[in-house]
Amino acid sequence: MKKKGNKTREKRNKENEIDRKRLRRREKYWRERQSRTREGERAERTRQREREGERQSRKKEREREERERDSTRTSCVIWIQTLFGDVSLGPARFLREDNMTRLQLPCLALLLCAQSVFTAGVFELKIDSFSSSRGVCSSSSDCQVFFRICLKHTQDVINPEPPCTYGDKLTDIYNIDSVSGNAAILIPFHFKWPGTFSLIVEAWKAESAQSEATENQNNLITRLATGRTLSIEQEWSQDVHFGDNSELRFSYHVMCSEFYHGKACAAYCRPRNDTFGHYTCDAEGARQCLDGWTGEYCADPICAVGCSGRHGFCEAPGECVCRQGWQGERCDECARHPGCVHGTCSQPWQCNCKEGWGGLYCDQDLNYCTNHKPCQNDAACTNTGQGSYTCACKPGFTGINCEIESNECDSNPCKNGGSCSDLVNDYSCTCPQGFYGKNCEISAMTCADGPCFNGGTCIENENGGYSCRCLPDFTGSNCEKKLDRCSSNPCANGAPCLDVGNRFVCQCRPGFSGFRCETNIDDCASNPCKNSGTCIDGNNDYSCSCTLGYAGKDCSIRDSPCTNFPCENGGTCYAHFSGPVCQCSASYMGARCEFKVETKFDEPKQPPSPTPVLMVAFALGFVTLALLMAAAVFILRQLRKGSLLAATTSVKNDLEMVNNRNAVIGGGAPNNGAILKEKEAFLIPGPNTKVTNKKAALEKGSENNKNKMADCNLAKDDNNKFDFKKRESTIIVPQMNFGKDNLYHPIYIIPDQLEQCVIATEV
Repeated sequence: MKKKGNKTREKRNKENEIDRKRLRRREKYWRERQSRTREGERAERTRQREREGERQSRKKEREREERERDSTRTSCVIWIQTLFGDVSLGPARFLREDNMTRLQLPCLALLLCAQSVFTAGVFELKIDSFSSSRGVCSSSSDCQVFFRICLKHTQDVINPEPPCTYGDKLTDIYNIDSVSGNAAILIPFHFKWPGTFSLIVEAWKAESAQSEATENQNNLITRLATGRTLSIEQEWSQDVHFGDNSELRFSYHVMCSEFYHGKACAAYCRPRNDTFGHYTCDAEGARQCLDGWTGEYCADPICAVGCSGRHGFCEAPGECVCRQGWQGERCDECARHPGCVHGTCSQPWQCNCKEGWGGLYCDQDLNYCTNHKPCQNDAACTNTGQGSYTCACKPGFTGINCEIESNECDSNPCKNGGSCSDLVNDYSCTCPQGFYGKNCEISAMTCADGPCFNGGTCIENENGGYSCRCLPDFTGSNCEKKLDRCSSNPCANGAPCLDVGNRFVCQCRPGFSGFRCETNIDDCASNPCKNSGTCIDGNNDYSCSCTLGYAGKDCSIRDSPCTNFPCENGGTCYAHFSGPVCQCSASYMGARCEFKVETKFDEPKQPPSPTPVLMVAFALGFVTLALLMAAAVFILRQLRKGSLLAATTSVKNDLEMVNNRNAVIGGGAPNNGAILKEKEAFLIPGPNTKVTNKKAALEKGSENNKNKMADCNLAKDDNNKFDFKKRESTIIVPQMNFGKDNLYHPIYIIPDQLEQCVIATEV
């Protein structure tokens, strides 16, 4: 019982482990799916922002162009009117006032604004004819005239004097006989045409061929000042003016400039086919999009017919570019998860398994009967597990797939000695005399004839004939046959049947179990696949789908990368995490050791001569020895100086004995004339002492430094750095008498400067 319980727990643990692995794989699948969905959404939002930014940029650019055009037009008009303010007084006065400098500015303004200002329309006037009944000039051939045209806003009382609010123009100077036939006079305007206006037409006599002066009213021939109504694109209007002594015929009309449309030339529309729009313009100035474009400025392309507006877009007419996660000609098909085999999707990156399929990627066959239809001859198929099935054969067929047609006569269907003939999925019985029926089961005999054998009981039939009620172990119409319980083929899956007395036994084929061998044994129940391999059940067999790096029946063999990577020329292959690597033998190289390396041996070189080495070693030794000697000399000198200093300081006293009578006492510089004078020398008798006859040189370092001891040196040599010259001493030393008993007597000297250094060499 204990062993059985352990096996049960092991089996349960294995099943739990399998469930955990499946759960981890599914969680990984959903994480990847969610990650792909989020990435797709982020990319789509980025593209939408870019396209929206482009549209806004184009819109802003168009608005900026319109603002610049309107601003330039307004500023230039105001500038010109401001600069021409004094011109209203008349050209002659303007010239007489010596305003040539100011005249240059309006001309420059006209040149600059002529290119930058867009004129909304042009008023055109033609002088058809001009004649005078009374002679304006003495000779018509020498009579020069010119005309002044002035346009103003509508006035109840027209004032012909400037300013001309809509514009004015002076014509060239013509001969009075050649006025007709000249070009039309053009007066552009930069505003919405009002439809009504005031027109002033004046004819002037020119004082000279180059002078168009309007100040002298005596030169005015005639003047027309009238109000008119005129619409855009109207035909030429003919008009005539009769003066006191002249007749003026003229015609006029108004038309819009290029890119201006409408009844008042107020609609600006310039056809374009570029990044900022794709359109033409109608008569009213409305934009007419070209084929394939739409939107306010015709900058949005029209996608292909049927293109999903939610899952697709286009950058040119007729296109259909799919967003991430969608595909198809119209971008209406979702993209399945990569690796999905037998699955569908309703949203991107899904893998919804079709009927009969399962697993993370819908690659596991769960309905083998439906997907493969293995059972033949109309047999009933039953799924018994992943990749396994059982066929229930119809009578007359057998085999695993019911592919074998059985002999119906093998079951001995004919009774009472009838002979059986096999037919296609059927049989026929030839009955002996006295029997009839499908299986010769009906006898012409009666119970009185005792037809039942083996203890069978005879029963008379109402319709004639009889029937035998057999004992349990016998069968047949007359109980003449011992019962064969295997005759009905009760065993499934091709298992042989054994009749053992009162029952039958099915000998199941390997891989099947059950009383009738109807159950396909799950060969994957023991988890034979190792190293995370996936087990696929079969008929008495299994197969393993191994993970990367493993192979074999049960995925237990490490799949070495060196298997299909032979190394040449004796190289050894090693498995590396980056792939197979060959370790080549000597003289070979390459990824597979396929290249031979030619080695060149250099000739042996002669060893270098030892002479330079010895010379270098000798030089280094000599330098070292010289340094040691210099160090020794330096140390000895330092020691000697120290001993002298100690000897000098040990004999200092306030009052010193001098061992030489003829000692020279000097002080100061020799050129200062200062000679130390001893006031008096006192001879003090003392004990017996010995005084050597060595000379002592006394020097004074500085007269001004009273607190510093003088430097006292024994004068042992003549090459002293101090230059002491012999001088006569002025010190008076009285004659001293010494006793005969004392050979040596000390001498004490008291100088007037106590700084002098007196050294006693020996006491």
